[in-house]
Amino acid sequence: MSDMISADLVDLDLSAETKEAAARALAERMVARGRVTDLEGFLADVAAREAQMPTGLDGGIGIPHCRSEHVTEPTLAFGRSAAGIDFGAADGPADLVFLIAAPAGADDAHLTILSALARQLMNAEFTAALRSVGDAADAAALIRGEDPAPADEPRAGAEPVGEPTGGTTGDATGGTAGVAAGDGPGDSAGEDSGGEGAGESGRPFRIVAVTSCPTGIAHTYMAAESLENAGREAGVEVVVETQGSAGFTRLDPAVIAAADGVILAHDVAVREKDRFAGKPTVDTGVKAAVNRPGELIGEVRSKAARGEVTAAGGAGAGGAAGGDGATTPVGRGGESGEGYGTRLRTWLMSGVSYMVPFVAAGGLLIALGFAIGGYEINKAPSVMDHFVWTQADSWAALLYQIGGVSFAFLVPVLAGYIAYGMADRPGLVPGFVGGSIALTIDAGFLGGLAAGLISGAVVLAIQRVRIPAALRGIMPVVVIPLISSAVVGFLMFVVIGKPIASAQEAMTDWLNGLSGANAVLLGALLGLMMCFDLGGPVNKVAYTFATAGIAVSDPSDSAMKIMAAVMAAGMVPPLAMALATTVRARLFNAAERENGKAAWVLGASFISEGAIPFAAADPLRVIPSSMVGGAVTGALSMAFGATLRAPHGGVFVVPLIGNPLPYLVAVAAGVCVTTALVIVLKGLRRPVPGATAQGPGGGTDPSAPSGAKQPVAA
Repeated sequence: MSDMISADLVDLDLSAETKEAAARALAERMVARGRVTDLEGFLADVAAREAQMPTGLDGGIGIPHCRSEHVTEPTLAFGRSAAGIDFGAADGPADLVFLIAAPAGADDAHLTILSALARQLMNAEFTAALRSVGDAADAAALIRGEDPAPADEPRAGAEPVGEPTGGTTGDATGGTAGVAAGDGPGDSAGEDSGGEGAGESGRPFRIVAVTSCPTGIAHTYMAAESLENAGREAGVEVVVETQGSAGFTRLDPAVIAAADGVILAHDVAVREKDRFAGKPTVDTGVKAAVNRPGELIGEVRSKAARGEVTAAGGAGAGGAAGGDGATTPVGRGGESGEGYGTRLRTWLMSGVSYMVPFVAAGGLLIALGFAIGGYEINKAPSVMDHFVWTQADSWAALLYQIGGVSFAFLVPVLAGYIAYGMADRPGLVPGFVGGSIALTIDAGFLGGLAAGLISGAVVLAIQRVRIPAALRGIMPVVVIPLISSAVVGFLMFVVIGKPIASAQEAMTDWLNGLSGANAVLLGALLGLMMCFDLGGPVNKVAYTFATAGIAVSDPSDSAMKIMAAVMAAGMVPPLAMALATTVRARLFNAAERENGKAAWVLGASFISEGAIPFAAADPLRVIPSSMVGGAVTGALSMAFGATLRAPHGGVFVVPLIGNPLPYLVAVAAGVCVTTALVIVLKGLRRPVPGATAQGPGGGTDPSAPSGAKQPVAA
C-alpha cells in the first residue's frame, strides 16, 4: 500500500467547487507522480464512470474512481474540502474525496487493497481521523493503515488497509464476505441475539447478499461492509458475496439453502442469479446497501414474514431474463428512498426499451414494402391468398404485412414490460392483456401506458396480501395472472377505456392540424429533446412520440413529418462530434479522436449514443451545442416538409424519405451549427494546468500519449 499513496498525493485544503474540478486537481497530482499518462483521457474515464452512477456517499464522502488505460499503476489521491463538494449523495456535499485510479488490467492483489480501503470508509473512527489530521504525510499514513502518532500513543479506528477488515471471511479475490466469524453460518456473532433477529428454532435470521458495481472496486466492498455492520446491530446473520473486479468466490450452496432471505445490491448483472431463486428477495442498487442497509434488512425480513418469494428461474426483478444473471434494461423499480417520479420514469423506460426493437423491425419492413411496391401496397390482399414468387409486388406485400404484424405488438409489449418493470414476471400477463385491450378499444399508446401502470400496481397490491403457505406455489402461475387480468380488463373496458381513447383521438387530430409556424416550433422542440440526453429518457420520449404516430397502417402526413424531424435531429450529435474531431483535432484527446471515427458511422445510422463519450467528458459544452444543432435540424426538417415512414435507419433509408435533398440539408445545417459551437466553446477553455502544450514548432501533446487506447468506462 505504501506505493499507492504518499504525501504528495494528498491535498488537505482542496479548493475545488465542483466534482469535475476536484477530480482534475487530484488527477494532476497523479500526473506529476507519473501515475497517469494522459490527464484528459483519464478524466474522461472518470467522467464516464460518474455518468453511470454518482459516487457520493452518505457521511460526506466522495469516491470518484475508474479503471483506465491511462493509469500506469494503482493509485490513490485524497483531498479534504472545507466547503464541501457535491458528488450526488442524498445527505449533502462531501468533504472527504478519494480519487481511485486503477489500470485497465490491475492485478488481484492491488484490487484487494483498494477494496479494503473501500471497507475502511465505512469506519466512523477512520473518517473522523482523516477530518482532524493536520499533516499530509500523516493523512497518507492513516490511509495506508500506518500509525502517524508516536509509538506510545495508539490511534483508534485504523486498520491496515492492505488487509481485510475484521469479521470478513473473504479471500484475496474479493469474493465471499460475511459477518460469521467461523466457517458456517451458525457461527455468526448474531446467533445469540435472539429477539427480532431470530429465525426458525430460535436461530438468528439469515441473509445472503450479493454486491457489485460497474467498476467493482469501491461501492462493491463498501456495500458489503455496510450490510455486515447493519446485520451485527440487528442481530441478523449476513453473508456477502462481493462480485468485484478481482473476481468472486461463490457462496457455499449450503449457506444459500439455509438463508431466510436475499439482498441483491447491484448496478451490473448479478452472476449466476438463479442460485437465489425461491427466497424472499430485495433487489436494489448498490448505493442503497451503502446508505440504507438497515432498511434493506428490514424489508427482506418483512417479505419473509409475508411469504413473498421469487419465482424459480430468477430472483428479484429481472429474473425473467433467464439463468445467466441478466436483468431488465432498467433492472429494478428503483432504489429504496427514490422519489415516485424517478421510479415512474424507470418503469416507463422498461416498456419503451422492449418496444423499440419491434418499432425498428416493423417500421423498416413496412418502409421496404413501400419502396418496392409503392404506397398502394397497403391495399394488397393477404399473401396467404395471393403470392407470386416472381412478382416484386408480392414480395413488397409480404414485407409490408410482416411489418404490420410486428407493429401490432407495440402497445401490448409497451404495457407488458411497464408492468414487468414494476412487478417482475407476474406483471407480464395482465400487462399484455391490458395492452391488447387498449388496441381493441382504439386507446393507442396512451391506453398502453395506462394499462401497464395499472397492471403493475394491481400485481404489487396482490403480492402484499398474506396468503397461506399451501397456496404460495400456485400464486405466480394461477392466482396472480387470473385476478390481475380480470381487474385490468374490467378497468380498461368499462372504466377508463373510453376517456383514454378520446384523448388519443384528440391528440391525433391536433397533430394532423399542425402547419406553418406551429409545425416548425414542434420540430425544434423535438430536436431539443432528442439531443438533451442522447438516448436517455427524454430522448426516448420524443422518439416514442414520433413512432406512435406512424405505428398505424395509414399514418398521416403530419405524423411522417414528425418522424423525419426526430430522426434527423438524433443524427446531429454524433456526426457533429465526428466532424469536430476532424477539423479541430487538437481540442480533443487521443481517446476522443478515436471515438470520433466511430461516431461517423453511428451518427449516419441514427444512433445518438455515439456522442455519449464526448458528453460525459465535457457535458457543459457538448450537450448545449448538440441541443442547438438538433433544434435547427428539427425545425428545418418540418419547414421543408420532409416525411418518413421508417422509424430507424439514418442515411440508409434516404430513398424512403419524402423530399430527401432538403432533409439532408437540414441534417447538415444542424451538424455544422453544433460543430461550430463545440469548437468555439472548447477553444475558450483554459489550458490544462501542468500539461505541455503542443506549439507550431512541435513538442509534446499530453492528450496523445504513445499507445493511447480507447477509454475504459469500468
